[in-house]
Amino acid sequence: MSPQEHIERFGVQDGQLVVGGVPLRRLAARVGSTPFFAYDRGLLDERVDTLRAALPSRVELSYAMKANPMPAIVQHLARRVDRIDVASSLEMLVALDTGMSPDRISFAGPGKTSAELAQAVAAGVIVEVESSGELRRLVAAGEAAGVTPTVAVRVNPDFAIKGSGMRMGGGPQQFGIDAEQVPTVLRDFADAEVDVIGFHVFGGSQNLNAEVIARAQAETVQLVASLAEHSRTPPRYVNLGGGFGIPYVDRDRPLDLDAVAAALHELVDGEFAARLPEATPVIELGRYLVGECGVYVTRVVDRKVSRGTTFLVVDGGMHHQLAASGNFGQAIRRNYPLTVGDRLGVESETATVVGCLCTPLDLLGDKVDIPSADVDDLVVIFQAGAYGLTASPTAFLGHPAPAEVLV
Repeated sequence: MSPQEHIERFGVQDGQLVVGGVPLRRLAARVGSTPFFAYDRGLLDERVDTLRAALPSRVELSYAMKANPMPAIVQHLARRVDRIDVASSLEMLVALDTGMSPDRISFAGPGKTSAELAQAVAAGVIVEVESSGELRRLVAAGEAAGVTPTVAVRVNPDFAIKGSGMRMGGGPQQFGIDAEQVPTVLRDFADAEVDVIGFHVFGGSQNLNAEVIARAQAETVQLVASLAEHSRTPPRYVNLGGGFGIPYVDRDRPLDLDAVAAALHELVDGEFAARLPEATPVIELGRYLVGECGVYVTRVVDRKVSRGTTFLVVDGGMHHQLAASGNFGQAIRRNYPLTVGDRLGVESETATVVGCLCTPLDLLGDKVDIPSADVDDLVVIFQAGAYGLTASPTAFLGHPAPAEVLV
């Protein structure tokens, strides 16, 4: 997708990008400082509504809050989704603060400490166990608290999902219990004081290929149905994962959600209903929910020309938006979509946008065609709603942290 397509999605007023109905310079004045992240509430709701309309009504929607744990976003989404998935005890506390019922909160991720497991048991959330050792410690935590833990077994599938930005299933993984080991684990813990409600399979993230996603979901249902034969009770919860991607660079095409939904309708009404009749299917999404509703806004503090190249030096950088610098998830660096958000419609120029850090890695836009800009103008990086601030080295070189606003 081109920067112009992103601009049109947010809207323009008086030559300025509009976020949440507010022109950019007014929004910057409202925030009080740059850089900052701004998330458009309307675009967030639009994405949820689009998913609800497309996906089967039986499918529950879980927000993977690791994508963006800003409390205001989590609070807002808690009223719009069915579940929240967390990856740490701190995220769990943020999710519990929303008022969502603990049995609608799942806790996934390798390396959960015994203290975190004790917290999860006390809270009553679903723990998606990643190993037999973790399950053993969880049972012990339940015995100590006098509470029966609620468990979903996270499975490392025996198939890999091609085309994912990050592969998290297939082959050796720190994530989940290898599929071939699951029957033994279920048998070993059959008499333990633990409520195994189902399974979780998450093969990979950031996938833009609808056919691959549909195939992975079908293979996941087949796998879970075969594993369910070894469980003492029929599964009531099956997390099919997510992995829906968003376009970050010009050559990326948006995911064909209609194609994914059509295949999922057929799957849920067919094999899932036949083989897992008591289970609720769950789709877990993070980036796809919040990624496109966010922008990172940073101010030009210097303009210089070095041997024929125009540089715009901004007050932000990779310490806030590491992914846009190409240092988080890109094998080959490509520019994120960006523009000068308060100079829309003016004559364009080719410039390189760099951050304020003392490293050549702090590159936000390499030789990009953008509206001609000068000191005090506002550079906007799109696709900044997921894995932005909390996925970046904010302490690097001691610059102030940026603000975040939900508009």
